[in-house]
Amino acid sequence: MADLLEQSSAWLDGQRKKFLAKTVTYCRGQAEVSCPATVGRTTFEVEDSTGVVERFESRDFIITAADLVLDGVVALPERGDRIRETVGEATLVYEVVSPGQEPCWRWSDPYRLALRIHTKQVGTA
Repeated sequence: MADLLEQSSAWLDGQRKKFLAKTVTYCRGQAEVSCPATVGRTTFEVEDSTGVVERFESRDFIITAADLVLDGVVALPERGDRIRETVGEATLVYEVVSPGQEPCWRWSDPYRLALRIHTKQVGTA
């Protein structure tokens, strides 16, 4: 018997892509792919070596893992990759980053269907 929760998670991811996503372009070097992404945010608190706590807020893009295909291969996000998002007339450019030793992405669900990718805006195109 199929896992009902996994089926439900896949259905929910489909609904997210259909109703709560916009098309962005994910880039690594010369490779790029357009895919639907839901915009979110994550707030990190990182303590430096002197005990000072720094707050870091990332703009997150939630993308179905199977949609992240670069040069014909399903890929996982890497630091330094770029995401272009069109907002009105502007194209905003975000770099995949994270503070300190935090990972730059994480799974967004227990079945590893969607990626939550942490970014910071680095410019406009």
